[in-house]
Amino acid sequence: MSLDLDRRQRAMLNEMGVHVWWPQALAAAPQASPEATQSLPTAVAPAPLAVKPLSAPAQALHPVVNAAPAAAPVEDVGNLDWSTLAQKVAACTACKLSLGRRAVVFPAARAPGPADWMVIGEPPDDNEERLGLPFAGQAGQLLDNMLKAVGVRRWHPDGGDTPAAGSAYVSNCVKCRPAVARNPEPQELATCENYLQREVALVQPKVILALGRFAAQTLLQGSLPDTAGIPLGKLRGTVYRYQGVPVVVSYHPVYLLRTPQDKARAWADLCLARSVVTPA
Repeated sequence: MSLDLDRRQRAMLNEMGVHVWWPQALAAAPQASPEATQSLPTAVAPAPLAVKPLSAPAQALHPVVNAAPAAAPVEDVGNLDWSTLAQKVAACTACKLSLGRRAVVFPAARAPGPADWMVIGEPPDDNEERLGLPFAGQAGQLLDNMLKAVGVRRWHPDGGDTPAAGSAYVSNCVKCRPAVARNPEPQELATCENYLQREVALVQPKVILALGRFAAQTLLQGSLPDTAGIPLGKLRGTVYRYQGVPVVVSYHPVYLLRTPQDKARAWADLCLARSVVTPA
């Protein structure tokens, strides 16, 4: 698959703090720098990733692992429309994460419709809770630039439109930020996943980008019970499945703001996700 970038997309990468390398001799087919730190690979899809298998048998590059959703939903929401789902989430007190919350973080009260991409992030931070929207502040700006670099735009609920080809619907693995900030417990992730399952069914994405270890744990714990003990870096480079939808794991923008040398790896993950949506 070709990932040739035009001048606008290269500018997006520069805004991310990424220096694009375009050797003159290979201008028609640029390749990724093998020593990338704060600069991301450009132009074409990244070289095949050497991914260490998660189990003893040898795996093919980018193997597909069928991940069953975690069990123990607190309520059957499988037939709810979007408006009713949003109301259920807003009133939910099914776990301790709801204690002391100021607001539920849910992307939209109105149905977004199908979107090519679905981006699932970590539990809400203070900015996200205040705005009631996932991926706010600097982390949200970085995510938007990352998506634009591969020709994808975030769908905004206040934009007056519905997602179309090349758009991304964003959400979080859990919807509440407790009064005392802490990591969610496994059972709390499983409880809120009940709503996330319905979100996926209504959005009908072609690929899910799981950003951060709690997002990855939520989506993969059904097939990889020890996901919580596997470093996020070792979950990268593999295409999993959640409710039949391909899943690619990568770093959260908040982490990339602190660790910019891993932006090159995040770029490779984006290219992998795009290859799932638009195969070569």
